[in-house]
Amino acid sequence: MNFELYQRVALSRDLDEYQLKKGDVATLIDFVPHPSNGQQGCVLEVFNATGESIAVVIVPITDIKPLRNHEILSVRSLVEI
Repeated sequence: MNFELYQRVALSRDLDEYQLKKGDVATLIDFVPHPSNGQQGCVLEVFNATGESIAVVIVPITDIKPLRNHEILSVRSLVEI
């Protein structure tokens, strides 16, 4: 899959250390090479529902997927109430 910078993507797995879940939407802001010639990495910026940046994370490219026309966005709480 070819991804472009500033494309919105969805996580394909939970990132528990950041309280992010599979399906959360992020913006792809950079690509980074693996230090040992492994899988390419992606720098993602995650925003809350009002557009404030809440996290910048680096994940392997296989941890993201493109958004599709048949999908719908939803809202969830980042913290448990």
